[in-house]
Amino acid sequence: MSDVEAVSSGSAQGDWASVTAATITGSIRVKTTHQGLPLAVKVDPDELRRDPDHLAGELLRLCQRAANRAGLELRKQLEDAGLDAAGLARTGLPTEADVARQEIVEEQDYDTEPQSWLRTV
Repeated sequence: MSDVEAVSSGSAQGDWASVTAATITGSIRVKTTHQGLPLAVKVDPDELRRDPDHLAGELLRLCQRAANRAGLELRKQLEDAGLDAAGLARTGLPTEADVARQEIVEEQDYDTEPQSWLRTV
C-alpha cells in the first residue's frame, strides 16, 4: 500500500495540466503543474509536528507524483488535440508506463508504514 495517493482532480489551467496528490489520510495535499511547480499546498496542523526533514521529503514526493500525473494528463490533451506519436515522444512527457514504473519504484524506496496510528484529539 502506497503512502502517497494521486487524487483524480486533473484539470487544465490555461494550457497547463495540473494534478493534486495527497497522502492516504489526505492530511497533506499538493497541486502541481506537469513540471512539478507547486500551485497549492495544504498541510493539516497535526502534520506540522512531524520531523521537518520527513515532512519536506513527503512534500517533495507528492510534488513528483503530481508532476508525473500532470505530465501524463498534458500528454493525453496533446494526443487528443492531434499531435502524432513522434511529436508526443519529443515533448518528453511521461507515458502511462513511465508513470506506473516511477510509482512502483517510489513505493519500494519509501517507507510506507505510518509512524503511528494514533491521531491527536
